[in-house]
Amino acid sequence: MIITKNFILKFALVAIVFTAFSCKRENVADTNNKSERATSEAHPKLILTAQGVKEIREQLGNIPIFDNTLKAVQDEIDAEIASGIETPIPVDYSGGYTHARHKRNFVVLQKAGVLYQILEDEKYAKYVKDMLMQYEEMYKTLPLHPKTRSYARGKLFWQCLNDSNWLVYVSQAYDCIYNYLSEEERNKLETNLFRPFADHISIDSPQFYQRVHNHSTWGNAAVGMIGLVMNDQELIDRALYGIKGVDLDKTAKDDDGGFLNKDGKAGFLANIEEPFSPDGYYNEGPYYQRYAMYPFLIFAEGLHNVRPDVKIFEYKEGVLLKSINALLNLSDADGDFFPLNDGQKGMSYYTSALVTAVDISYHFGDQDAGLLSIAKEQDRVLLDDSGLAVALGIKNGKEMHFEKKSINLSDGPNGTQGGVGILRNENLELVFKYAAQGSSHGHYDKLSYSLYEKGEEVIQDYGLARFVNIEQKGGGNYLKENKTWAKQTIAHNTVTQNETSHFNGKYEIGSQHHSVLNYFSSENEAVQVVSAKETNAYPGTEMLRTMAIIKDEDFEKPYMLDIMKIMSNKANQYDFPYYFFGQVLKTNFDYQTPKVQKALGTKNGYQHLFVEGSAKASNENSKFSWLHNRKFYTLTSITNNKDELFFTRIGANDPEFNLRRDPALLLRRKNTKNTLFVSTIESHGSYSPVTESAFNSNSNIQGLKVILDTVDYTAISITTVKGNTKLFITANTKASKEVIHNLKIDNKNYEWSGSYYFK
Repeated sequence: MIITKNFILKFALVAIVFTAFSCKRENVADTNNKSERATSEAHPKLILTAQGVKEIREQLGNIPIFDNTLKAVQDEIDAEIASGIETPIPVDYSGGYTHARHKRNFVVLQKAGVLYQILEDEKYAKYVKDMLMQYEEMYKTLPLHPKTRSYARGKLFWQCLNDSNWLVYVSQAYDCIYNYLSEEERNKLETNLFRPFADHISIDSPQFYQRVHNHSTWGNAAVGMIGLVMNDQELIDRALYGIKGVDLDKTAKDDDGGFLNKDGKAGFLANIEEPFSPDGYYNEGPYYQRYAMYPFLIFAEGLHNVRPDVKIFEYKEGVLLKSINALLNLSDADGDFFPLNDGQKGMSYYTSALVTAVDISYHFGDQDAGLLSIAKEQDRVLLDDSGLAVALGIKNGKEMHFEKKSINLSDGPNGTQGGVGILRNENLELVFKYAAQGSSHGHYDKLSYSLYEKGEEVIQDYGLARFVNIEQKGGGNYLKENKTWAKQTIAHNTVTQNETSHFNGKYEIGSQHHSVLNYFSSENEAVQVVSAKETNAYPGTEMLRTMAIIKDEDFEKPYMLDIMKIMSNKANQYDFPYYFFGQVLKTNFDYQTPKVQKALGTKNGYQHLFVEGSAKASNENSKFSWLHNRKFYTLTSITNNKDELFFTRIGANDPEFNLRRDPALLLRRKNTKNTLFVSTIESHGSYSPVTESAFNSNSNIQGLKVILDTVDYTAISITTVKGNTKLFITANTKASKEVIHNLKIDNKNYEWSGSYYFK
């Protein structure tokens, strides 16, 4: 065959046309796939993006809150670099030197990686590389952590949870210096460090990883984020959906005694689906929601940037972004989270996890201007794309006040497992908990409450018994008193029956039940009410609690009204504590103080309560006044002459002084079937140590009285010292807003629509 020049030209032309046609078909069919491949191959791509870095560099020097954050981080990391790299062999629990050092290292690595990208200074990349190589060398031969307390031991840390913390942060650092490293260096790190690390916290530790729990969320995020950086689809799938074919030991429990997940639900998506209600409430409570929001949102941001096809911020109707608003509303006037369940007091939205949450929520949400005011208070932003968006919003004066209003947050994946109601009026905040158990971090405290004024606890929720990361106290972990005291019902402001905790203090029973909302009403700013029923805490006993914050022109400030209705099929002993803070001022009952203090009981938390005083109620109303934070408070409670009153103090049978020495007044009613506990708490007046003057130091309530109590209605009269009387009627049944009620009391007709009447 003779190949002519013309033949060659014709063949080439056909080839070009064919190739062009093929390319066009490929473009039509695979545009999205190629775009995703390009996204997955570019670095940085997780939290910082290449485009974001470009925009940040263009704005530097012109975005004050971002510039100030960058300067602070640069000073911090420069000091770390100057002090050298330390990667000690792990030996300690939380709070110990090696634990603290490795914890510090992962934070430093993440920040150094970001500085490299923004400032283009190779010293930060070299620092990250050198430290990672030290970890690579160590990890190849590193055994399990020597401390054996955890149900899932890590290698760098005593528990896989902290190992997961490390990988979540370090994956971001690796992403930032990915292109700085040679292919050989990347292979070395991925083969000897990152892949084995991800395998250990997942495949090697299914009892940790295959759960619906904040621990597992960290594990899922860790595996998924390093998978995104490495473009490892197997790790990404493992993160999103869990490990396939794993059968957990049905008797396995976590550190706090909670049973592990057995229903086959695992992975990041399951950890969004199950714990969050449609309102964004997280079933473990705000303290753990705060802790879990970092991995939830930082991995979600990575997925959004690298795998937009997952549509993570749209998952479950955008619940991740909704949850930020819920979490911010679960904080008091000072920004401290309410310590529901295992919650440490003083944890606030100024923590770094909430900087992440606020910035990401603003950037990827609807750019709520109220979030900018929170970010401005936090006074720092993330050094990434979302932080830039917030910084520009603040610079351009877009921020508006984030207003916390009364809110009812449902619990449970479908919003049908009780909830938390928060009533706010002026400076008073009432937190009413009628939620589900809250996983292993839940307490046995159905229908409990706490009360705040200007961010200060008036009636407290104890929270957890733990000194977090203080090694001298149980290695910084949960103390035994968390079970013997903090979780027990008597530690909370609710009813304890026969000195036995709700559900007998058993997780497997409590986790099957939840309270039920009767009604929530906040439309009228002057009278805001929440009411809920619990029927399972004690078999044969129903509890219906209705709580209101009332603003009345006859009172200096809003006051709280509390109605606990109990119906039982047998006679019981009921104990009703009020955990107040401050100095006892006055009572209208005579009490005796013992020469030798003894515990109130022997178990279920009673063993931790010293009896400091006791009395018999002698009036139809028992009154108790106290002084706290230069403000006066008065509790007025309806009593009978058989009721007993105890002044108690936490701290009995506590030889290591693990518990706070906080006081309480406890009302006891014996040998009773059906009963009502009705009380008010007033905040009134003030005291000045400068002028040594007291203003309005006495209660404004002359008396409380039960006017009517039936299955359907309870009516309470409130009479002031000037003789003015108001009537509050709550609908115990048929409490919807649409129902019209007609009721006759003492030959007087009352008609209203809605859940309650007040006039």
